[in-house]
Amino acid sequence: MSAPLLRRLPTTLVNRIAAGEVVERPASAVKELVENAIDAGAHRVAVTLKEGGRTFISVVDDGIGMSADELQLAVERHCTSKLPDDELTDIRTLGFRGEALPSIASVSRFTITSRSAGADTAWSLEIDGGLKGEPKPAAHPAGTRVEVRELFFATPARLKFLKEPRTESGHVADAMRRLAMAHPAIAFRLESEERALIDLPAANPSLLQGDAARLERLAAIMGREFSDNALTIDANREGFRLTGFAGLPTLNRPTGQHQYLFVNGRPVRDKLLAGAVRGAYQDFLARDRHPMVALFLEAPPEMVDVNVHPAKTEVRFRDAGIVRGLIVGALRTALAAAGHRASTTVSDAALGAFRPHTGYSNALPMGGGGVSFIPRGLAEAAAQFMAPLDGLSARVEMSTGEIANGNYPLGVARAQLHETYIVAQTEQGVVIVDQHAAHERLLHEKLKNQLEADGVKRQALLLPEVVELGEDGARRLAARAAELAEMGLVLEPFGLGAVVVRETPAVLGEVDLQGLVRDLADELAEMGDHLALKEKVEQVCGTLACHTSVRAGRRLTVEEMNALLRQMEATPHSGQCNHGRPTYVELKLADIERLFGRR
Repeated sequence: MSAPLLRRLPTTLVNRIAAGEVVERPASAVKELVENAIDAGAHRVAVTLKEGGRTFISVVDDGIGMSADELQLAVERHCTSKLPDDELTDIRTLGFRGEALPSIASVSRFTITSRSAGADTAWSLEIDGGLKGEPKPAAHPAGTRVEVRELFFATPARLKFLKEPRTESGHVADAMRRLAMAHPAIAFRLESEERALIDLPAANPSLLQGDAARLERLAAIMGREFSDNALTIDANREGFRLTGFAGLPTLNRPTGQHQYLFVNGRPVRDKLLAGAVRGAYQDFLARDRHPMVALFLEAPPEMVDVNVHPAKTEVRFRDAGIVRGLIVGALRTALAAAGHRASTTVSDAALGAFRPHTGYSNALPMGGGGVSFIPRGLAEAAAQFMAPLDGLSARVEMSTGEIANGNYPLGVARAQLHETYIVAQTEQGVVIVDQHAAHERLLHEKLKNQLEADGVKRQALLLPEVVELGEDGARRLAARAAELAEMGLVLEPFGLGAVVVRETPAVLGEVDLQGLVRDLADELAEMGDHLALKEKVEQVCGTLACHTSVRAGRRLTVEEMNALLRQMEATPHSGQCNHGRPTYVELKLADIERLFGRR
């Protein structure tokens, strides 16, 4: 049997193969089309779906539009207006590969209608499974309309992998929300089965100069609780700038789904950036909890490579260390500046747990405008019962003055409940403190400060331990030996594919050295940093703090309770313990009055 002859694949088949990388599902097609609309200078983008995008997708924008000649070129592979100098190191647009339109058109029944600004007429072009027609005159306002029908009809195998319409619509909505976060000056609307899933108006132009417009857009997408508990991020390092917002540690979620990361306005899913966020919060959250963040990195185009994957969701940095250090440093600075602040969701949850035990659906009438049918004798007895006890008025006045003059945000201790919770009176309400969680955080911060001041003390091993890693892992560790020594781990190469460990951080105590070094080598391969060792050192600090802090069940004096409150006010991050749980709950007087029907 003779060998098959080499031949050039048909253009339509080449486009369908390429479409497999660019267009994975309806959300991929919508993302590419909306990015084109943004690059075209649109002020409004409207998307319509039917059956989750399987049978119909429409994307309409009011951008610069295209002429008939440009329409014909736009649907050819690798035709684009976004690389005028053919320079891949200077990409300033979301799209640049020239693959999206021909890829989508090759696996669907595709129609594009466009009218450039100032033109007398619009032009429309139809493509059926990659077979292109001729442009025809059409009626359309300035801008572009793309209609995609029967997506993947030309590749039936791909249809089998699509989920039900509701799931696919959710993926489309997620893609649009990410783009909307980065572009608050543009209005976005998404309709599915004649129901609006997204309707975000363009930001007021007067707000675009600062952070207000972006925060307002984030609040509309991530929820008002995020904007109420977000810390502003703004930091620069060697040409890179990081802006955005990060949630307080006590505002956390069980998955990383609410972490939005952008590079030069492009939404990305990058392990380096996600790892940097994890590293910044590792001291404040349990391993199974994740913070809410929206971070926008502006990088010099020549320092970042966005031409890594056709979907353009991955990036590579020329100097990943600068980016990681910028993110970790900026987030930790913002968290430190937050002091003892905890998220408002903590007090909201506490108030939500209270239920009036009246048996009535409405609050009972209280105060002077209350019930008029109380018998006179009962009213007089009630008035006598409510009269203040001798000396109590003076005591209350002194307490209020003490709080106001002392200017104590967490108030003055008034009681201890169940030998676990400290009740403090503030100028505007009540604070309830978990004494164990609070003291745990205070001790943790003290241990960390000691480590930073005196360095990580090392403990020499009586018998140096050899760890087999493989050639690549051993080389990575040897290259970072000096940095690891600063963290207390002293090692050196030992033959081919192994290292010998001579000293370990004393704070670690007895540790599975083989597992630690292997984990460290794996983390270096993935993250390019010594994150694992830092995590283990700080984790031990947290464990020591937990076991040596004031335990629940210990009775405290008033002086001890007040001393704990004052230390909390002076200690960063004291609003949450080492596991991300709140150390205190604050109830405003107005909220308490509402619970009792006084408001």
